[in-house]
Amino acid sequence: MAAIPDRLMRDAMATDAQSEASPQPLSETWIVLPGLAETPDEFGRVLELLPGLDVRVVDPWLTPVTSPPEELRSASGAGTPVRLVGHSIGGLAALRWMLTYPGEVERLVLVDTSLPSETGWRWFYPGARGDRLIRSVLRVLGRIGTPQLFGPGVRRLLIWVGSTANRDLLPKATARSRYGAADSWLRFWHELTWSWLLAAEVATLLARPGLAIPPTALLVATGGSSRFTAARWLAGQQSLAAALNATIQVYPDSAHLLHLDRPDAIAHAITPPR
Repeated sequence: MAAIPDRLMRDAMATDAQSEASPQPLSETWIVLPGLAETPDEFGRVLELLPGLDVRVVDPWLTPVTSPPEELRSASGAGTPVRLVGHSIGGLAALRWMLTYPGEVERLVLVDTSLPSETGWRWFYPGARGDRLIRSVLRVLGRIGTPQLFGPGVRRLLIWVGSTANRDLLPKATARSRYGAADSWLRFWHELTWSWLLAAEVATLLARPGLAIPPTALLVATGGSSRFTAARWLAGQQSLAAALNATIQVYPDSAHLLHLDRPDAIAHAITPPR
């Protein structure tokens, strides 16, 4: 395994004082950390189901979801403590935040989260030869306008593959401006490769003894295109749930983009208990 850069590890070791800090008042703020190539617009239905609740979606196009917890906290504009929702690689980011600053996170909802075992390929790690080659190709494609031509089509393909409902909440103008930008594909590659290092860091943090884990729920999609790898995917999610002493709920009617297929499930998971 390649060494994890200082960017990811500088806050990895939280002090015992943080985990043993005196309880703070409960927070009413939820922070949503989206997955790869996602936007805040996609979580609109979830927010509609939670009127009056303070739910803030970090825009990963402005602040990469693989950024350190301090940057994600700043981007959300929230104080602490907080409650976190993480989808896909956003789930890894939420886990890293919780494990690094356990006193800051009251509750955790992981939505079809990427797994700590998803550490990718070393020869494509940031700075490796394969990574440099891919980045060079993507820069050339950006200069000749390839994302502008095919970006919106890539967006439609992602929705078709990742959602059983196949309904895109992203306005067409937003899809063109984001997916068609010259640097959009380079941005996606950046997030993907850094997510592998993030997964490795989370695995290291989870291996520490005496973890203070807040109440955690895992929502797992096994429908649509996800059904082809459902058994292996569910086994990995169950293993993670056991490590976190978390509850797990399976949704066979949803593919990976569970926030589009079952926004009610996410809303139910984060609704304060009555």
